[in-house]
Amino acid sequence: MNDSTHPTSRRDFLKGSAAVVAAGTLASGITSRAFAAGNDVLRVGLVGCGGRGTGAAFDALFADENTQLVAMGDLFADRLAGSLEKLKRDQRVADRVRVTPDTSFTGFDAYKGVIDNADVVLLATSPHYRAPHLRYAVDKGVHVFAEKPVATDAPMLRDVYETCQRAKRKNLAIVSGLCWRYHKPKVETMRRVLDGEIGEVVAIETAYLAGTLWHRGDDPSWTPMEYQNRNWLYYNWLSGDQPCEQAIHSIDKQGWAMREVAPKSCIGVGGRQVRTDEMWGNVYDHFHFTYEYDSGVRAYHQCRQMAGTRGQVRDYIMGTKGIADVFGHKLVSHSGDVMWRFKGKGGNMYRNEHVELFKSIRAGEPINNGEYMCKSNMLAIMGRMAAYTGQKITWDQAWNSEESLAPEKYEWGPAPQHPVAMPGQQKPKPA
Repeated sequence: MNDSTHPTSRRDFLKGSAAVVAAGTLASGITSRAFAAGNDVLRVGLVGCGGRGTGAAFDALFADENTQLVAMGDLFADRLAGSLEKLKRDQRVADRVRVTPDTSFTGFDAYKGVIDNADVVLLATSPHYRAPHLRYAVDKGVHVFAEKPVATDAPMLRDVYETCQRAKRKNLAIVSGLCWRYHKPKVETMRRVLDGEIGEVVAIETAYLAGTLWHRGDDPSWTPMEYQNRNWLYYNWLSGDQPCEQAIHSIDKQGWAMREVAPKSCIGVGGRQVRTDEMWGNVYDHFHFTYEYDSGVRAYHQCRQMAGTRGQVRDYIMGTKGIADVFGHKLVSHSGDVMWRFKGKGGNMYRNEHVELFKSIRAGEPINNGEYMCKSNMLAIMGRMAAYTGQKITWDQAWNSEESLAPEKYEWGPAPQHPVAMPGQQKPKPA
């Protein structure tokens, strides 16, 4: 870390962060090398060529007709090749896919080659790698789309926060993959919540109840490090566990509704009830968190990944005058009457992220979502810490935690062997 700007307390963290909306703030007037006015071509690079990364590349190319995909990078050559083939096969964008063997990069340092060739980079690897990739992009003056989450532990998140502050000073865009912030029905619903149409917020309920996701199996030729990286969802050092990797979308609504004010504490439970086989790594399959705010508001979150269970992704914000059904895009009175309902078209939130990113770059007023991106990520880490340890975790304790999940080396050999967390035995660091 080159800067010493990261806050050490909840109070410090909130200073200067009132304007945490999608429209970023023009910083010091420093112009990045990536500014392109009018119809100038913007060179796009992709780091992380899985399904989400490939989707982000399509979205970037569709969002601005004067973009070209010029470089790609991934840990694995087969993932890069499959992604590139899919992009080139689509006639709507094929002529703007200009990736060559010389601009295709693999391995742990692949991101450097991609960023060195780009004006805008799409960061879509497994979450553990986001911090160094983001730092390198900002150092090089490159605008960023950063898929969620951006960190899997607190030291990493502090690094990301500092990088986002430097990006503001360098007039660089950072657009977060917390995509519901770019979904018009959600934006309109939340605007009314923040305008007080349901009165004062008194409680929040969020849920991300899902089935199981992919698993890519094993191969005798893979080292432990390769196996874990190919099945990264199931290792908390790579994914951050479900609260960070998936349920952060719901947890982010909590932060949004609370105007990004940090809670004072969190208590949580979780465990492995169904996914107990070794193939599921060291992550839990269910969590429940209760966050408490100075105002007395309590926010409740639950998430689950179990096959054969009922899925539900719903968020409710309870106010003194009514309730916001965030996924229903409506406000309802306590007597059950609909006070307001969104009636327009939602659009493609994944596409909207990139449309707004490129518009802001071309206008010379780059978006910077760094504040809420980091705060929502910390809410997820804080909840996981509470569940893993079985202790009440304060915001300051979570933010200042020295627990790093990073491996000692990045090479194709041994991999981290973090045990499954046992509440009551694992202690917060610092305790």
